[in-house]
Amino acid sequence: MNPSPQTSRAEPLSYPVLLAGAPAPGASWVHWPRSGAMLLDTYETVALKARLDHDRATPADHDDPRLVGRVARSTGEQALVALAAAREAQPAWARIPLDRRLDFVRAVHHRLRERAGELLAVLVAEGHPLPVGRWELSAALNVTHPDSVAHARAAMFWEGSQAGRLVRLVRKPDGVVCLDPARNAPMLTALSGVPTLAAGNALVVNAPPTVPLSVAYVFHELVAPLLAEYGAPPGTLSVLCAPARPTLRTWLASPNCDDIFFFGGSAQGAELARSCLEHGKKPILELAGNDALVVWRDADLDGAVTAALERYLGSGQLCLAPKFALVHPAVADDFTERLRRKVAALRVGPADDPEVVLTPVINRNRCGDVLDDAVARGAELLCGGEVVDVHGRPSLRGPFVTPALLRVRGLERAATMEAVTEETFFPLMCVVVPEPAPAPAPEGGTDDPLLDSVLAFVDANHYGLRNSLWARDPRVIHRFTDEVTNGGVLKVNDSHVGTLPVLPVAGGTGLSGGVFGEANIPFLRTTRLQGISVAGGSGDAFDPFDHLAAAGALPDPGAVSPAPIPLPEQPGSSRKADT
Repeated sequence: MNPSPQTSRAEPLSYPVLLAGAPAPGASWVHWPRSGAMLLDTYETVALKARLDHDRATPADHDDPRLVGRVARSTGEQALVALAAAREAQPAWARIPLDRRLDFVRAVHHRLRERAGELLAVLVAEGHPLPVGRWELSAALNVTHPDSVAHARAAMFWEGSQAGRLVRLVRKPDGVVCLDPARNAPMLTALSGVPTLAAGNALVVNAPPTVPLSVAYVFHELVAPLLAEYGAPPGTLSVLCAPARPTLRTWLASPNCDDIFFFGGSAQGAELARSCLEHGKKPILELAGNDALVVWRDADLDGAVTAALERYLGSGQLCLAPKFALVHPAVADDFTERLRRKVAALRVGPADDPEVVLTPVINRNRCGDVLDDAVARGAELLCGGEVVDVHGRPSLRGPFVTPALLRVRGLERAATMEAVTEETFFPLMCVVVPEPAPAPAPEGGTDDPLLDSVLAFVDANHYGLRNSLWARDPRVIHRFTDEVTNGGVLKVNDSHVGTLPVLPVAGGTGLSGGVFGEANIPFLRTTRLQGISVAGGSGDAFDPFDHLAAAGALPDPGAVSPAPIPLPEQPGSSRKADT
């Protein structure tokens, strides 16, 4: 599927607060002009948005073709109402049979396919370049894919027979889940709420006021109508739009919130995890990433370069993009030059330009600091790193950074640089070339010492979202997949950011997911495992109180006498221990 944006809507989109399944007026409106207009006619477009947001607009402003839509700001009181309604509705929704709830996910998948062009148009208007929007759409389709649903069905319910009893392993919903999406990919991360709902939870979503449109679109237009169609009580879903910090405080303090599903930075996530545990909430954390891409000596270099180029999608402001490449010395020069040529050819522009993958960079000053630090520590800047305007012209006030590429020789040197050891949320890729290992023996020699050091470097990363490898040698592939414990997802000879049905999109270890972090399948992360045993009465295979017989360990436990246990000699006594 290769849909194009469809912009057939004549009127701007308008979404009120979705409170307990019903539209409700908010305190004010957040208006959204087209992202291209914000870049090409910044002053006038910002002024238009300000007039609209602060209720000083003229009638002509409301009809301005630059305006895409608006989303209502919710109030603190509405946040409390949403939580109370969710608590009341959740038990009835959980009683809906699991298969019916899973059919709801399949219906969302079908609806996403039907309206793919329209959704892409919303994403592009919100500022997502078309290639980034297509990636987000593919991930949304894979999260809701029928194969993902089938896997969830098998993981959430197992039934068998043991010792004449019916035994079930069932995952039960946590209750009320509150979801705070990521600002860089709000629609995709908010759609984690769909499997969360299907697991039997009620859901409260807070669309970020800075980028609310795609979240409001997908829940108002697609999710909420289908949820009602599949029998959910109205309070099962609410969609708010309010600043994150006060909303999180409300969720933490409320007895009607069970889980907080949070997308954000590692420091904020660690702080939130502590607060969640103090308030008796389950934290589900999707935090920063600092992914490694390993390129071995026998790699398909064209494929590896294409995967490395994914670093620059959205100007590197995707947590699960590769941040640095560990490249075998034998192919490092060839790989680096191929990548440099492609990186240097990337250009800035508005999101509706189909050739553009770069977006305005939030942390432009931070990008300059990291580049300066790397060069001071011995890295070589091969291209990029300039602040430019939408036309690519150098400008201290420009919103873009030209994509930068660094090369570092030696793992020890790389380990001293923030460009390699920390998440870099801007268009910067660092190619790390390990020191060549001592020459292998003439017969049967291997690259094992070099491979050992590379795998150790990957596993020592404080972050752990996803890592990838390009290699042909089956032994190298096996060692990578068998030995690397860092990360929620490992990819081999594949797109680094690409998603698949069943395979988790996100989730990770270390600073990427917190101490409870792992690959994130929302069906499982927002539920808890329960074991159930049902004995049928007189027809049981074993006496319910004959515990050893039921385990099959001792067919005739009455015939077995306990073995004598020697007692230790008492301190200060010459008497031997009795038996």
